Amino acid sequence: MASSPKSPKSDHASNPPASNVPALGPKPLTLEEQNAAGLLPASHWAAQPLEEDDTVDDAASSLGSFTSTTASLTSSIYQYRTVHGRTYHGEVGNAEAWEPNDQRHVEAMELFHHAMMVQLDGKLYLSPLEKKNVHQVLDVGTGSGLWAVDFADEYPNAEVIGTDVSPIQPSWVPPNVKFEIDDCNSDWTWAENSFDFIHMRMLAGVVSDWDKLFRNAFRCCKPGGYVESLGSGIHFLSDDGSVKEGTALHQWAKVFGEAGKKMGRPFTVYEDDLQRKGMKAAGFVDIEFKDIQCPLGVWHPDKKAAERGLWYKLAVEEDLEGYIKYLLNLVMGWTPVETKRFAAHARKEWNDPNVHGYFWLRVVYGRKPE
Repeated sequence: MASSPKSPKSDHASNPPASNVPALGPKPLTLEEQNAAGLLPASHWAAQPLEEDDTVDDAASSLGSFTSTTASLTSSIYQYRTVHGRTYHGEVGNAEAWEPNDQRHVEAMELFHHAMMVQLDGKLYLSPLEKKNVHQVLDVGTGSGLWAVDFADEYPNAEVIGTDVSPIQPSWVPPNVKFEIDDCNSDWTWAENSFDFIHMRMLAGVVSDWDKLFRNAFRCCKPGGYVESLGSGIHFLSDDGSVKEGTALHQWAKVFGEAGKKMGRPFTVYEDDLQRKGMKAAGFVDIEFKDIQCPLGVWHPDKKAAERGLWYKLAVEEDLEGYIKYLLNLVMGWTPVETKRFAAHARKEWNDPNVHGYFWLRVVYGRKPE
């Protein structure tokens, strides 16, 4: 297994997380606050007609099962929170991840990993890495761990460490991969100048202070090394007006935007340009970015764009309710039945060929000066 470049007194094994299961997030918005934010009530979606097929549980997938096993870690880490039948990580620092960590969502994350590679034309990263110079790699918020595993396969001489607040990564991995429990919002305990490459993907709603995140990354990155961040916008757009105000897709950004404010962990990473601003403030140079338009579904006439939309649609629909249940309960105080109704409307619009929606992904990378 890969060795950890941490100082001995900061080793995870010597400081297991507390055994108490953390309390749930802040109280939902009041009806007055919801109205002020332009959020439509659950009664609105209950009143909108749906075909029977639109209400099918999104757990039913024709893609089969993506299996994953968990690593053997401190038992207290497995004391998960349960919200409306879905499990979320136990107490790790001040973490408050909004995605479930149960098997159903792990399978969705594994599919999501492939969807993200399709967005990057089959690549794991865009940074101009030189293979001979890559020896230590950190994947922040590794999720299911597939990015770390794939990178380790591509770079067999590099040691790859993936961190997350949930121990949901596979146990059978290449010998140059290891996974550790860590909250990226805490002060990083890695030694200075530890990594040749630090990778982050889809941390919206997770990071409380993006400037601090990149300051930590700058300190731990080796001179000449790269840090890369992939994030997305929360607004579903359309050039022809087919994503209409008052629809579920239009409401999506309002829900996620208000949830980020409520938690103190913004989802507006793309909208507020948090990646580039954070990298620049931390001291990175040669900062480059690439914006990628991802359609909602397969409506786009360009074959590559349609493929990007197809895989993103499949990944999200694998557990659509899992992506929104915690936030709708947190922000709106909705029940599982109410959340399922909203998800059905979102799915219906997503699959409507007359809705030409899309959103933006942004990849940003920068180099630490030598």
